Amino acid sequence: MNTRVIIQGSSKSNGNTNTVIQYLNKNNDFDIIDLKTKSIGAFEYDFSNANDDFIPLMETIIKKYDTIIFATPVYWYSMSGVLKTFFDRMSDLLHYKKDLGRLMRGKNMAMISNSGENDLKNGFTMPFIESANYLGMNYLGNTHTWFTKDGSEIALEAKNNIDTFRSLL
Repeated sequence: MNTRVIIQGSSKSNGNTNTVIQYLNKNNDFDIIDLKTKSIGAFEYDFSNANDDFIPLMETIIKKYDTIIFATPVYWYSMSGVLKTFFDRMSDLLHYKKDLGRLMRGKNMAMISNSGENDLKNGFTMPFIESANYLGMNYLGNTHTWFTKDGSEIALEAKNNIDTFRSLL
């Protein structure tokens, strides 16, 4: 059983983020969860989304995995909306399901992002690092990837970054 999971947070299940994930996972060392296939509503202060896919998904993640790698495209200088909603819902683990949230302590988190160019802006990683800190998780690091000018493949330097990143996990 893999104890590591990649959580794909993209608006497109088979786009560039998935290409990056497939390269990272070329040895099938990770399970993959595609958030696009889940029904996860926005955070609500009254927890009115308590019956969607979020809590059962988190129960599975917490039970099965020690290391969680978030994979996201860069949309408007930030993580994707799909992944941001997931992060917002982690508030459920701090209020509505505190017992579940406490089980995040000691787990590992990492992040891999991608865009058309090697142009990641300062501050992009902050929500990941600070969320890991807040939840008592170990932040293992991150890498940014990009594609060749024609968009047909991951750039060679980015592939090298992925290979180095894989060794940290």
